[in-house]
Amino acid sequence: MGRTRKGRDISGWLVIDKPAGPTSTAVVNKVRWALGAKKAGHAGTLDPDATGVLAVALGEATKTVPYITDALKAYRFTVRLGQSTNTDDAEGEVLDTSDTRPTDEQIKAALGAFVGDIMQVPPKFSAVKIDGERAYKLARSGEDVDIAARPLWVEELIMTDRPDADHVTLEMTCGKGGYVRSIARDLGAALGCFGHVRELRRIWSGPFDADEGVSMEQVEALAHTPDLDAHLRPVAEGLVDLPELKATTEGATRMRNGNPGMVLASDVEYGDEAWASLDGVPVAVGRYKAGELHPSRVFNL
Repeated sequence: MGRTRKGRDISGWLVIDKPAGPTSTAVVNKVRWALGAKKAGHAGTLDPDATGVLAVALGEATKTVPYITDALKAYRFTVRLGQSTNTDDAEGEVLDTSDTRPTDEQIKAALGAFVGDIMQVPPKFSAVKIDGERAYKLARSGEDVDIAARPLWVEELIMTDRPDADHVTLEMTCGKGGYVRSIARDLGAALGCFGHVRELRRIWSGPFDADEGVSMEQVEALAHTPDLDAHLRPVAEGLVDLPELKATTEGATRMRNGNPGMVLASDVEYGDEAWASLDGVPVAVGRYKAGELHPSRVFNL
C-alpha cells in the first residue's frame, strides 16, 4: 500500500526571488516546509549561483507547470570576456585565456547570430541526460561529454552595459530550454576572445516578475503563518498563455469527471488547446472541439 504524503492541500503559485547559493530543489523544499504543503514543484531550474524568478507551484498549480516552462523568459547576465571555463561560468576551472577584447560595436554585431531559431549545445556541466546519465555527473567523473545541439528560440538579445573591457552585460528573451552559459561561451568564441557567465539573473518568466517575488528571508520569517499564504498567486496565472473558455455548470461537472463538457462560444479554433473556468476557477485544460472542451488535465479546486 502506497505511503500517504503528509501536508496541506494548498494550491497556487509562490514566486520566489531566488538568491545565489541554494539549488532550485532546495528552494522548493523550503517553500513546501514553510507552507506545510503536500505537493510542490518549480517551473524551470536556475543554477545555484543564479538569482531571480523561481516560480514554485503548490498543489493543483503543479498541473500548469508545463505552460510556464514553455513560456518566454528573460535573463540579465554579465559575460566575462577573455576566459573560458569548463562549466561556462565563474565557478569552473579556467581552460583558455585571450588578451583580445572586442569593441562595443563588434559585440553588438555578433549578437545577431544568436537571435531567432538557433542551435545550441548545452554546457557539459548541465542536467541534460546522456544515455540515462546527467551530463554533469559524467563531466565530474572525467568523461569526455559529447552533447548534441538543440534548437532554441531567442526573441531578443541586446547589450545593455559595458562596465569595462573585460565585461559586457546582456539581456536575453528566449523560449524553453535556453542555456545562458552556452550563449556566453559561444559569443566569446564568435568574438575570438573566449567567454563565460559571471553573473546571471532571471528577471521574468511567463507572467512572473522577479521584482514581485518573495525573498527566502521572507519565507523563513513568515513560515507557517497566514501571512505567507497571502503571497500565493492563483492557479490560473499558470494558464495565462492559453485561451480561457467559460464552462456551463453542467459542462464543468462533466469535465471534472474527465468527460467532454460544454463551454460558451469563443473565437478559438477547432482542436486548439484551451482551459475552461467556472466562476473564474480553473476546471480543466484540454482541446476545444465543436462547443466542448475535451479535458487532458482536470483541476480539483
